[in-house]
Amino acid sequence: MTHEDRRLHALDSHNEPQPSQQAHDALEQALFEIKRVIVGQEAMLERVLVALLAGGHVLLEGVPGLAKTLTVKTVADVLGGSFKRLQFTPDLVPADLVGTRIYRPDTGGFDTELGPVFCNFLLADEINRAPAKVQSALLEVMQERQVTIGHETHHVPAPFLVLATQNPIESEGTYPLPEAQVDRFMFKLVVDYPSHRDEVSVVERSLESSTVAREVLSPEKLSEHQRAARTVYVDRRVMEYAVALTTATRDPGEENWVEFGASPRGSINLVHAGRALALLRGRDYMLPVDVRDLARDVLRHRIVLTYEALAAGVDADRVLDDVLERVPMPRIELAQERGGGGFYGA
Repeated sequence: MTHEDRRLHALDSHNEPQPSQQAHDALEQALFEIKRVIVGQEAMLERVLVALLAGGHVLLEGVPGLAKTLTVKTVADVLGGSFKRLQFTPDLVPADLVGTRIYRPDTGGFDTELGPVFCNFLLADEINRAPAKVQSALLEVMQERQVTIGHETHHVPAPFLVLATQNPIESEGTYPLPEAQVDRFMFKLVVDYPSHRDEVSVVERSLESSTVAREVLSPEKLSEHQRAARTVYVDRRVMEYAVALTTATRDPGEENWVEFGASPRGSINLVHAGRALALLRGRDYMLPVDVRDLARDVLRHRIVLTYEALAAGVDADRVLDDVLERVPMPRIELAQERGGGGFYGA
């Protein structure tokens, strides 16, 4: 290679986008493709991608008809992964979820039939309608990413995202998730009704032929972007801010609204999800605002309220509003090579 060839090669390498920028561009394209099918729900779509990048799972709470199933199906189509939907009912058993061993009289042996949990994107519809054994089986595979059937261990494919839904308006025939199990979800998203404009667009689209989402990102590429998310720089002051928010939820305050605050898993998920959000926003470093933007979704399901709070109609979001106002966001000076100088923070 001549001196001129080496110089041109060095210039090409210098101009090549960084992994963080490549991930941002690819995920922006994926988000744009998803929005061709899903109207509105921008916050939910962003959090689903953040959970995918950070390796977490999502608990959705909302009334029926808010495109929860369509969202997961569309994400699977855009990312090229396999999708399964499982309707949870009171008569479900763990084998219906993870699989079982079946005796074959013709061979005199057992075959393993894997359950619907072996996919990239699993929609666990109305998870609170299934009994405790089924809930535990699902939460175990969410944590361990594997299932043991008989004497064999089977790993679920990567990436693996569980999106579980709860219907907040029904209590008949339901089994509420224990706090220790809800804590395994990275996010709890409260999905509200669409705006008037968005709902008109939904009705208008229903009159036309359905839009089919194109695959724009493969599971292998998504795995690369997950690795890029793990390299996002986190300043110690950002970590201290995340921990300060989590520990502040353990203070019952004068009103005595909090029985138990968020566990250390809240701090961990704030930082891991914040790194993924920073990457989605095109940065290779994390800022305090990333933690603040995710605080309600990461912490709301980790707080156990007192009877006084429930009687007063206070919910976890009201407690978190007070926490975010009480805990100051740190000021971080951005280096010239990162942010062009200046301060970022409260």
